[in-house]
Amino acid sequence: MSYKSILLSIAALMTTISMSAFTIVIDAGHGGHDAGAVGSFSKEKNINLRHATLLGDMIKERNPEIKVIYTRDKDIFIELNERARIANRNKADLFVSIHTNSSKNKSATGIEVFSLGVSRNKENMDVAMLENSVILLEEDHESKYQGFDPNSTDSYIMFEFMKDQYMERSIECADFVQSKLVDASGRTDRGVRQAGFLVLRATAMPSILIELGFISNREEEKALNNDDQQIANAESIYKGLMAYIHNLEKKGAHSTEPATVQDSVTTMEPAPAVAVATAVTADSTVNVSPAVVVTDPSKVIYKIQILVSSTKRNPSDAVFKGYGGVEEIKEASTYKYFIGASEDYDKVAQLRESAKKDFTGAFIVAYKNGVRVNVKETLKNK
Repeated sequence: MSYKSILLSIAALMTTISMSAFTIVIDAGHGGHDAGAVGSFSKEKNINLRHATLLGDMIKERNPEIKVIYTRDKDIFIELNERARIANRNKADLFVSIHTNSSKNKSATGIEVFSLGVSRNKENMDVAMLENSVILLEEDHESKYQGFDPNSTDSYIMFEFMKDQYMERSIECADFVQSKLVDASGRTDRGVRQAGFLVLRATAMPSILIELGFISNREEEKALNNDDQQIANAESIYKGLMAYIHNLEKKGAHSTEPATVQDSVTTMEPAPAVAVATAVTADSTVNVSPAVVVTDPSKVIYKIQILVSSTKRNPSDAVFKGYGGVEEIKEASTYKYFIGASEDYDKVAQLRESAKKDFTGAFIVAYKNGVRVNVKETLKNK
């Protein structure tokens, strides 16, 4: 055996060992009496299932050491709560929910991948509302989801008080999958986004939701139902997931110990995380009131999170134009950017309204002694 062959064999063995404890739950959105979005000749539930099973088969065939679990592998209805429970019960390392988009604008096109988060952006909100509306088909959904109304923007306020401890990894995974899907299809890149999806809310692991394309667009609907394109899409998702897993292993970040969560839909409280903050100074003039001077870090400090990035941003980036005193906090492999640090929640809330014209997903967070704390709890004590 040649030296090169030996190295390849060792590499293959190491890959097998590193992935041996990895479990992926693949969720085909909708199903049964829930058709999802309906196109001119097809239904979302069938498109989702076809892509989910293709993806699962590819993983099982090429990486038998990875455990694959489906929330459904046939045309049946599964409640949103149960989809998350399946992942939690099986102590999954990754949850991948596959969906097909729809829009009143028949020319809308493109691919986007979501992670759980806060967004007031109308497009993001519309997608979340559309996908969350499935709970209306469930019996007693009012009590199951604590009165959550998928069609009311007020119900989505709860996501502002959530800290998803898997946010960084979810965004990283979404980045890999989005990149592979766009490169392979050549279709419009709608980007990696965040929104309040109930199906992602109660999962105790990194989770993403893929919108493969628009069934409401006649040409895109044809592509989503084409066998060759379906295989290509599944191949792209597969490559994105493998890139994510390999990146985790390279960083030594994969752990087989899952977090403990309640096996129901519940508001996730923020997990304390020590973070080191540095100031990012923009070259431009501030167009909104920046931060007040914080003199006592032992007090609760409120900030506005305006951006999360998997790569470090330069202070001169156009995205920061018009904002001075931008603060950068590095948590794990993710860079977060904030403005308006203050002990006065009302002032920060007012500033957020001004900042939302540039950062539609801006939301308020709280820190005490450099540790992130729950905003809702701090307000109870005032």
